[in-house]
Amino acid sequence: MIVCVSVVGHQNNPLYIQSFTDADDALKLHHIVHCSLDVIEERVNNPKKSGTTLNEAFLGLLYPTVNYKVYGYLTNTKVKFILVTTDLDVRDTDVRSFFRKFHAAYVDAVSNPFHVPGKKITSRTFAQTVSNIVGSYGLN
Repeated sequence: MIVCVSVVGHQNNPLYIQSFTDADDALKLHHIVHCSLDVIEERVNNPKKSGTTLNEAFLGLLYPTVNYKVYGYLTNTKVKFILVTTDLDVRDTDVRSFFRKFHAAYVDAVSNPFHVPGKKITSRTFAQTVSNIVGSYGLN
């Protein structure tokens, strides 16, 4: 089950975060997303240690916790997408597919002429699209 998706700007400023659980978990999920930024930075700055190539946007599993698995994706503009899931047996192909759709929705949202670059994404259309993408995976 996907419990949280997040978009973080190139200066590590949160642009969008949506959780799909109870309000009690929201703070914990914010903390998990924030902690994953350190892992993303380490992988980007030390690609030989992490085994990822610099031209690949999908960063893979960032780190597992007791209850969650955290996946990352990095765009060409250094915007980070973070996915938190409770499924412990998620296939990488499913996560890659999710991030491709999520990236397309993000591009549509920031292509809006009324969107100010670097500011939080407040579009209801984007939020609905993200909810539809999460729902389409049957993980929610």
